[in-house]
Amino acid sequence: MSGHDHLSLCLCDLIRLLWSLVLPCVYLCLLLTTGLVLLILGVRAWLQMNRKARLTRDPGPAVAFFHPYCNAGGGGERVLWCALRALQNRYPDVRFVVYTGDQGVTGEQILAGARRRFNIALPRPVQFVFLKHRLLVEASLYPHFTLLGQSVGSIFLGWEALTEFVPDLYIDSMGYAFTLPVFRYLGGCSVGSYVHYPTISTDMLSVVRERNPRFNNADYISSNPVLSAIKVVYYCAFALLYGLAGSCSDVVMVNSTWTLGHILALWRAPNRTSVVYPPCDVQAFLSAPLKEEEEEEEVEEKQKEEEVAGDGRCHSVVSIGQFRPEKDHSLQIRAFKKLLERRSGRAGGRETLVKLVLIGGCRNQEDEDRVLMLRGLCQELGVGDKVEFKLNIPFEDLKKELTEATVGLHTMWNEHFGIGVVECMAAGTVILAHKSGGPKLDIVVPYEGGQTGFLADDEDSYADAMERILSLTAAERMEIRRRARNSVTRFSDQEFEASFLAAMEPLMGTLER
Repeated sequence: MSGHDHLSLCLCDLIRLLWSLVLPCVYLCLLLTTGLVLLILGVRAWLQMNRKARLTRDPGPAVAFFHPYCNAGGGGERVLWCALRALQNRYPDVRFVVYTGDQGVTGEQILAGARRRFNIALPRPVQFVFLKHRLLVEASLYPHFTLLGQSVGSIFLGWEALTEFVPDLYIDSMGYAFTLPVFRYLGGCSVGSYVHYPTISTDMLSVVRERNPRFNNADYISSNPVLSAIKVVYYCAFALLYGLAGSCSDVVMVNSTWTLGHILALWRAPNRTSVVYPPCDVQAFLSAPLKEEEEEEEVEEKQKEEEVAGDGRCHSVVSIGQFRPEKDHSLQIRAFKKLLERRSGRAGGRETLVKLVLIGGCRNQEDEDRVLMLRGLCQELGVGDKVEFKLNIPFEDLKKELTEATVGLHTMWNEHFGIGVVECMAAGTVILAHKSGGPKLDIVVPYEGGQTGFLADDEDSYADAMERILSLTAAERMEIRRRARNSVTRFSDQEFEASFLAAMEPLMGTLER
């Protein structure tokens, strides 16, 4: 037998061996796929039986909101309660349900908290479904692969919610996109979503690719090319899964132009996506009157006279926001230090009459430790006596600080919207925000042909902008303040409710009454 014939026989034997292995695998895959399809159909049928039983007991359509942290006091919760109020007023014959993971409170206490924090009272009660496994979506449970862990956890939490109550329409109002296919394909529900912030974004991918250290890209990863490459692959795979999950939504609402761009890139549903700006409590700040221009001029002239004696009125630069790492309070302190150095040098060593006030809340011990670190940074830079920290202050105190401030300061990179920025503008400060995200694209934009604030992106540009604001005359600042105040009325509760109801109308029209 020639070598060629021997090689042919070996090749034939190899093909037969592979076929004998592949064929059982194909059969097994078909069997498993069939079993999975039958299981899904069986689960769906069981859930539909639960829905029919519910309709027998209590006829009428039901709309459910998935908001595991509905008893918190943030901007996302304000969106939830304003949305419920708008829907209840428009659709009095529809039943509304909220899935929450809050324990140790009653539904009445949650509604009382919403009334106390946001001054929002619902026309009628809603039903609360209390979930027992909210821990599954806590970031602290997943020190590594946090995005994936929380997303998988949300699937199980969504399953718990679905088995407790099967709605006709499901709305994810907290950004748990992986619950959408659970309710759509297993629960047979119409689904919608309000996205505050994409779980992953192309900017996050860029940060990892370029190996830039940030709060969500640790130094030990950014400094290691192998770990950075692994993280890029992980992010790309997760972005694909996130896009597939999000594309299940029948209606998509996003809170800003910045979020819109990322959601369109990931979810690829342009015909179903619209911008619905979140409701901001601007009226509470707009009710505080601005000082008249002439009064400001008089104060300014008096200040110039008093500054000679070193006893001038102090300008305050106020920042509001939780003490989270992404808020970048250290950038505020370093930029403020540069501002003081410049003003001191140009004033011939005279005392600089300006202070920085950092106002915010601490969610946990980690945030409190961050405040201690920031206090230490102030001492290190020699500005400890010119920087004030005010933690968890009442709303009236916050309102007083903002209405008396000269500059409102914001430094978060790629803030998805920026409710704090809107509040500063409504209160009458001259806003200085980060040149990215929602502040750049939606909020600090020209209005009626004029400027509404300033933007910056590093220590030097922030110091330059603050110096420029403080060097303006009172009349020039007043013009910017008035224009900014007029511009933020588009972020009111009334504007949100009109936009939200218009976006929801196609989904609400599918409900059988």
